[in-house]
Amino acid sequence: MNYWLVKSEPAAYSWADFTRDGGTDWTGVRNFQARNFLQQMQPRDLVLYYHSVTDKEVVGIAEVAHPAAPDATAEAGSAWVAVHLKPHQPLTQPVTLSVIKQDQRLSQIALLRQSRLSVMPLKAEEFDAILELGEIAK
Repeated sequence: MNYWLVKSEPAAYSWADFTRDGGTDWTGVRNFQARNFLQQMQPRDLVLYYHSVTDKEVVGIAEVAHPAAPDATAEAGSAWVAVHLKPHQPLTQPVTLSVIKQDQRLSQIALLRQSRLSVMPLKAEEFDAILELGEIAK
């Protein structure tokens, strides 16, 4: 199993929207590195859902339901892909960016090193540390 983090502006598509919808195709990614990460995602991989821009916090856990397929929002024949994510569970306590920055276990997390990237891998120990901070037992 692999672990990931995806970012979404809550005003555009929040965790509440995601859970209300029961899942979504993660479309609109137009960065080559992020696209490559989407292509690596496999069903049952776990994904942290991060509210970017305003809230700046991890709010829930999603699961990859279907692997990468052509992005329906992209021009036909392009190389852009999307994966289908479904909600797994909310965090008991959202984990803010400031808390992540203060935790030594997370000092090398991609969220801090490549802050503009919208899809990124996590090491298992980084994922577990965030779950612990979010008061979720794995």
